[in-house]
Amino acid sequence: MYYTNIVTNVSDEIGLITINRPHLRNALDLETLHEIENVMSEWQNDARVNVVIITGTGEKSFAAGADIAELHKRTMIQALNPNMTSTYRKIEMFEKPTIAAINGLALGGGLELALACDIRIAAEHVKLGLPELNLGIMPGAGGTQRLSRIVGKGKALEMILTGDIITAEIAEKIGLISKKVSLDDLIPVAREYAKKISSKGPLAARLAKAVIHQGYDLNMETALYLEKIAQTVLMGSEDKKEGTQAFLNKTIPHFTGK
Repeated sequence: MYYTNIVTNVSDEIGLITINRPHLRNALDLETLHEIENVMSEWQNDARVNVVIITGTGEKSFAAGADIAELHKRTMIQALNPNMTSTYRKIEMFEKPTIAAINGLALGGGLELALACDIRIAAEHVKLGLPELNLGIMPGAGGTQRLSRIVGKGKALEMILTGDIITAEIAEKIGLISKKVSLDDLIPVAREYAKKISSKGPLAARLAKAVIHQGYDLNMETALYLEKIAQTVLMGSEDKKEGTQAFLNKTIPHFTGK
């Protein structure tokens, strides 16, 4: 399928989505969000894709958030309509692992997009933050909830209440990103992560991700039971037989996701 605002590629069981609006700082308007949703829906049951990487074109911006002029005109009722929040939730709950390869500024909605991904890798020159309070509003696409869960409530409060923009070095120290690399190495390193994940049992990766997300806010007993159910499913899978037999035979397993 042809897309206007994104470029997609599939190779080595990795799906790559590149937001391609450099003249607009890779701004995430409604059409772009719909295109991202559409391609991920296509890849949901595509056996060629085990991991998805999301990045932006160029080195200036990963993904710009909302248009400030549009925000100025937005009403309370309009704020209730489907928007970034629903798109980012779909990305977060996407069954296959996702990686944000942050190539440029990730502020506001751009950082919130990265927060919705499972793993974040950033080029060393990037800066990140949620400065919405400067506009008299607050992060409204999951920023308050995901940032606090990733870096802790205290650091999230500090970042959001001050609106401070932090470097990739600081982001790595507080666990906001997994790794900072040079811009030239960004996509190769993201692909290395993706290949490592893709080499594991795909069904196991899906269920592990689901259990982590679904169990995070449950009480421990319920979360552990959820984990047990997922493990029970995997014990009956062809992938489990393949993985354990390959280990015993000292060979490389060939998983099928069944």
